[in-house]
Amino acid sequence: MTLWGARLAWLAVALLGGRAVGDAVADRSDAVQVVATVGAWVAWGAGAVALAVTGLVTLTAARAIVPGAIVVAGVTAVAGAPASSVLALAVPAIVASVLLAAGDTGSVYVQSSAYGDERRFPLKPPLGYLTATVLSWAVWVAAVLTAPLAWAARAWVLAVIATVVAIAASWLFPRRWHRLTRRWLVAVPAGLVVHDHVVLAETLMVPRVRITRVTLVGRRRDTGAFDMTGPTPGVALGIVLDEMTTATLAPTPATPRGTAIHLSAFLVAPTRPGAALREAARRRLPVE
Repeated sequence: MTLWGARLAWLAVALLGGRAVGDAVADRSDAVQVVATVGAWVAWGAGAVALAVTGLVTLTAARAIVPGAIVVAGVTAVAGAPASSVLALAVPAIVASVLLAAGDTGSVYVQSSAYGDERRFPLKPPLGYLTATVLSWAVWVAAVLTAPLAWAARAWVLAVIATVVAIAASWLFPRRWHRLTRRWLVAVPAGLVVHDHVVLAETLMVPRVRITRVTLVGRRRDTGAFDMTGPTPGVALGIVLDEMTTATLAPTPATPRGTAIHLSAFLVAPTRPGAALREAARRRLPVE
């Protein structure tokens, strides 16, 4: 439902919000008007494809493109577009972005690439990594919007700077954003798998015979379990084992080969912890 809501809201961006772009550039040169109009339709089409085709790459693409319409709405407001046309663009753009960020939407995309009898549950992003992602996305959006308009307006210095930044950002940042998409807890017949190359250097496989308890953990996480959430706030899933196992944390500048740790309990933070707990129960894992 959240995915279809995002799709319908994105359709409304084109049907209701397109006027804002036209109003914003109505007094500009013909070149600026053409570039703005073509660019808006290209961006909307790319977002439509990303919303229509579910997969890991398209989830990253959709979450990069769709919120950009909110930025465009702000730019049209600054450029002098009437409040009514700005709202007609901003409101469905915000709705589409919020629904696209929902855990249910992410689950549909992630599960579409699952293999065999496995159920994937996306993990909440670590706050530090999320902050860096938002900042890098803001730089990318600003450069991508500015570069073609600056060329059309013959603002050569700004055009060159924005183009260089846009190319560099488009090369460097999407791979980092995609790492957030490729984070999930997986329920398989053999047990549970933590696939998270932001926190871990290697995928952690936990055999079902080793699992003694799977439970929800609230905001207070003084359980003694290793916090593998990033960290990120909110409800987490606690997994307790009957013996020690080894996990390798992701490399850092101080530890380029990662850090091996031994643990008998750990926490992960699925975007839908209740659904993950129900799936564990369905697979007859010891749930409390």
